[in-house]
Amino acid sequence: MTELNEDLRCFRIGPGGCLTGQVRVPGDKSISHRAVMLAALAEGTTEIHGLLEGEDVLATLAAFRALGIVTNGPERGRLVIEGRGLQGLQASPEPFYLGNSGTAMRLLCGLLAGQRFDSILTGDVSLSQRPMRRVTEPLLRMGARVAAGATGTAPLHIKGGQALHGIHYEMPMASAQVKSCLLLAGLYAKGETCVIESVPSRDHTERMLTAFGYEVDCRAGRVCLHGGGRLHAMPLLAIPADISSAAFFLVGASIAPGSDLCLMEVGLNPTRTGVIAILKRMGADIEVLDKRWMGGEPVADLRVRHAALHGIHITPEMVPAAIDEFPALFVAAACAEGETLLQGAEELRVKESDRIAAMAAGLQALGITAEPQVDGIRIIGGVPQGGRLHARGDHRIAMAFTMMALRADAEIIIDDCRNVATSFPGFVELAASVGLGIRADVVDARR
Repeated sequence: MTELNEDLRCFRIGPGGCLTGQVRVPGDKSISHRAVMLAALAEGTTEIHGLLEGEDVLATLAAFRALGIVTNGPERGRLVIEGRGLQGLQASPEPFYLGNSGTAMRLLCGLLAGQRFDSILTGDVSLSQRPMRRVTEPLLRMGARVAAGATGTAPLHIKGGQALHGIHYEMPMASAQVKSCLLLAGLYAKGETCVIESVPSRDHTERMLTAFGYEVDCRAGRVCLHGGGRLHAMPLLAIPADISSAAFFLVGASIAPGSDLCLMEVGLNPTRTGVIAILKRMGADIEVLDKRWMGGEPVADLRVRHAALHGIHITPEMVPAAIDEFPALFVAAACAEGETLLQGAEELRVKESDRIAAMAAGLQALGITAEPQVDGIRIIGGVPQGGRLHARGDHRIAMAFTMMALRADAEIIIDDCRNVATSFPGFVELAASVGLGIRADVVDARR
């Protein structure tokens, strides 16, 4: 029998078509991670609806089960967590394997730095190459003992039983993961922990801490809390649809003539809506409908129809609010008229892949002019050709290029797509249901 290797999964997408209908993409990944963590640290039972059941979030959930947390589910996005309070976690006999999830590793690093016991955090090859000094160095200033590899990467060895103290930390870059790591460590620290930001990053952690009853002082450019408080369970916590997942469909419907698509219950946290603002500047037809609140977060339905896009200059101050959506935005730029120039986005080089290099290579393989730069990229819009490219194990690279087939002149094949399951389980089926000619294959491992 031929052995198959899931790591060699590829997508095949037929050219042309349009996106129509009404769909809800999975729950927000960033919020799902934080919901699991804070519900586990709260006192009492929290029921979560709309949880993303992707591999990244399931890695976080597995870590908390190893820490002694009892759960029921997840099943169809419903998860019940029996919280044990801030001091209720138990030591895990084994290292925590976090797969491809940078969010899980960086946030858990802060949380576990305040525990009584030792911990080890590991991940897959991609995660083990991502920079961790950005969290370990400020944690050391708080009194934590965290050891990384020689290059500042995982595995991370965390020594328990340390007396943490609060610090005032000025962020050298916009990073919600670093901010959240320090706030979680601050729950266990003596005194006040403050994170000062010159550029706002996503604020899901501070919103959710407040929802769980923890006092957080949020002012312009700074977030502060005092250690020693308590988190109280929420009877019901509903998670909006993920705008990062919705971004692929916003772009696909924008570039494909005849498209008219409605995306339901999309989270519109003001620190995350950069993709909508940028697409609208490019000429996209996106209508925001029925604004409302869900789980302490603003949500709305988004109707997007085909429009003629044009290239723009994306400046550094526009980057943080769209940092995860740039692979999709690069596809919009490739199908727009004229030049798009992105600057100030060097953070893209240390994501799940070097997204600037990976996207430039893929665009070039499909006949689009793409010139990578140190902190961004220059793209000249054109007509995509068919072809074969490599997603480099990056879920957002894989999903972004599927949408280019809507404008391509021949089939596009994308290799190394297994990690799409980290953030968007069911992507192929949902995309096909609204008109994308996509199928997933598993390649013979011996090739």
